Amino acid sequence: MKLQHALLAAGVLALPVAAIAQPANGIYIGAGGGYDIHSDNTSLSGPTPSLGIQLPSASTNLFSKSGVVGIGSIGYAFGNGMRAELETSYRQTAVTRNVTGPVYDGYERQYSLMLNGIYDIDMGLPVKPFVGAGAGATIISWNPVNRTLNGINCCAPYFGANSPVYTVPINVTNNADGKDVVASFQLMAGASYDIPGVPGLSLNAQFRFFDAPHNIDIKNFLTLKPTVVSAANPIRTGNGATTYSGHTDQSFIIGLTYAFGAPAAPVTAPAAPMAAAMAPSPVSRSYIVFFDWDKADLTSRAQQIVSEAAANSTKVQYTRLEVNGYTDASGTAQYNQSLSIRRGQSVAAELVKDGVPKSAITIQGFGETHPLVATAAGVREPQNRRVEIIIK
Repeated sequence: MKLQHALLAAGVLALPVAAIAQPANGIYIGAGGGYDIHSDNTSLSGPTPSLGIQLPSASTNLFSKSGVVGIGSIGYAFGNGMRAELETSYRQTAVTRNVTGPVYDGYERQYSLMLNGIYDIDMGLPVKPFVGAGAGATIISWNPVNRTLNGINCCAPYFGANSPVYTVPINVTNNADGKDVVASFQLMAGASYDIPGVPGLSLNAQFRFFDAPHNIDIKNFLTLKPTVVSAANPIRTGNGATTYSGHTDQSFIIGLTYAFGAPAAPVTAPAAPMAAAMAPSPVSRSYIVFFDWDKADLTSRAQQIVSEAAANSTKVQYTRLEVNGYTDASGTAQYNQSLSIRRGQSVAAELVKDGVPKSAITIQGFGETHPLVATAAGVREPQNRRVEIIIK
């Protein structure tokens, strides 16, 4: 591994550990794609034994700077900021030419399977940075890459010692078609953003440095065809192989990640009522008075509500005032029925005190039935401990 690669890896591992607020937890999947820049590589010495040709060393292959990359992954988040994932990726870059002159037509393709370790840095912000590293194996393929040199005087400077000698110019075709499997590693840094309203789904952007530092061997088939074919200048063909070094990529990727089992967005619970409801509008024909747990006596605020109901009953035509008592589900059904009637009687007595004729009031107790808020048995729910005054 090159020194700068080792230093870059050490720098990532030395990043400070940040506090974690709400780390991811459980299985997730991800996918993404983007822009890839593939470094130029060097053609090392590669013989073509059947022709006695030695390709020159240290020539450079040039690549297009507009390659593509795609990734897919499945992983597990441990709930402490750490994630482990298995990733597959694909990169493709056009081979454009060699500095010695021949024009290429073809692509270098890379198929990788990587095991990554990633650390999420949760700083309590909508955007969560992350860093990571991975290692695995990569298939590097020329599929195929062709080049042609026309009308050259064979064979220098394109071929080395022991090359065939031609007395006329020749056309040279080189078909490189093959693949090699090499070890590879990558470093990554980026940030993710949880998409509002879609629990578990996040958008991420990242940069990756990818390296397959080993040399690769690509087979080739060479054809030497003279412009004038004769016994002294025959067509020659031969198989060989070329060794290449230098396979680094810099990738800019946009992707989506979905975490299974993510909690639903929190729902704000309604605030519990005060001991008595706020006063309704003066034109209202219904009022609610709330009670403390296991109590039937009126609080000062409840007395105000009853007084307002009594006063407003004189401003509208009515035939009766219904006083209906209720309880929560924290007692037995028999006890709650009795308590609801006592609460109704307390409100009715206050109405009479405030000037409402007793003959105009009807009292009913409904116990724990007809709750405002549905609860399980035994739950003390403040909104269900009430008396409703209805002017009819």
